Amino acid sequence: MSVKKNEIYTVEIVDNGYSGEGIAKIEGFTIFVPNAIKGEKVKIIIVKVLTSHAFGKIVEIIETSKYRKESDCTTYKRCGGCSLRHIEYKETLKMKQNAVQSLVNKTLKNKIEVQETLGMENPLNYRNKAQYPIGTSKDGKPIMGVFANRTHEIIPINECCIQDKQAEKVAKFIFDFIVKNNISIYDENTGKGLIRHIVTKIGKKTNEIMCIIVINGTQIPKEKELVEDITTKFNNVKTVVKNINMKNTNVILGKENINLYGDGYITDKLGEYTFKISPLSFYQVNPVQAEKLYNIGVEGANITKDNVVFDLYCGIGTISLFMAKYAKKVYGIEIVEEAIEAAKENANINGVENAEFIAGDVEFVLDDLINNKFVKPDIVMVDPPRKGLDNKSIENILKIMPKRLVYISCNPATLVRDLAKLEESFMVDFIKPVDMFPFTSHVECCSVLYLKN
Repeated sequence: MSVKKNEIYTVEIVDNGYSGEGIAKIEGFTIFVPNAIKGEKVKIIIVKVLTSHAFGKIVEIIETSKYRKESDCTTYKRCGGCSLRHIEYKETLKMKQNAVQSLVNKTLKNKIEVQETLGMENPLNYRNKAQYPIGTSKDGKPIMGVFANRTHEIIPINECCIQDKQAEKVAKFIFDFIVKNNISIYDENTGKGLIRHIVTKIGKKTNEIMCIIVINGTQIPKEKELVEDITTKFNNVKTVVKNINMKNTNVILGKENINLYGDGYITDKLGEYTFKISPLSFYQVNPVQAEKLYNIGVEGANITKDNVVFDLYCGIGTISLFMAKYAKKVYGIEIVEEAIEAAKENANINGVENAEFIAGDVEFVLDDLINNKFVKPDIVMVDPPRKGLDNKSIENILKIMPKRLVYISCNPATLVRDLAKLEESFMVDFIKPVDMFPFTSHVECCSVLYLKN
């Protein structure tokens, strides 16, 4: 093999990969180069060589892409969160469209043209949830920040361009209180120390803030004083929660929550609907784009008042409620019981009476609805986890044969894989990427399929 570790080469970047990394070839051998852009000529040093490919690091940019921009963040290369921060925003949208198109071209018989990625007018400070690990630096000082990419080293961070500014200020205020009062900080090597994480959630429309302090214990020193200070300084903090996590685990939140202030939840609005957000409930991190994504799905489904809709993997019922407005009846199915309880509560809050939520394994619930209760859906909506649909779910959809299928996906690779399994019976009408996480490599897609014949 001609490519050797620690050797320096000059290469042309011929493409960008799915995570935004540059792709170069040396005598046909693939080299992945982080932070390089298609069309650039760069000098690289090889840092790792595997049998099928190698990884290089930029030493010098000889010819610069017109899409390269000065980054507005000093830590993005180390934290790995915004891997596209060095590229003009509009170009990142094209890159995401091309990445999905490439998967379509390789996998589907029907080489459908992927629509343009729907971006944000303002792709900054869009996140409504922040999770800050607390630790100590090499010189023993307390630090709050983000984990360096693929490590558990904490990088102190002054300002994150994608986090909500208000929620960031609240987290810093809590951290300063911890430092000022010498409250012990968790050490994941020894399992000792108290404060593990500070988590904030904010309702983007309501402006309500939740603070969650994750501790390796049961009591925070000066707890009452801390709560009083937070709520005096920030009058839109609606609840402060103490989360107990005494396990040696990478999972941030433990299962036990104790309300120190407020009711233990905040609310936010998506479209015309109000949703309750608790410490453990899943809620879209970018509600501005989530609303657009759901509307694309609802419009594409072309729901009428005669239609029965099945919403599989319905979570807390967000898209079920969006669809209920147009449908005769919506059945939301989800295996997580707490999510179903939240979905029922969200339906009550919004006065939606034609949505029924059922907790259980999708396969068994579907079997009961179809074969015992004789309910047949006209439209099926799926929003599965990153691993996509399992074979049983696909078999169930092919048994039901709904007129229309709406597939919302957070992973284009599994989306296109699943569409390939469905395209003999269904026609893929469109695939629309939506930029839920600007400047990161992630892309969400909405696809609508129609039953053939």
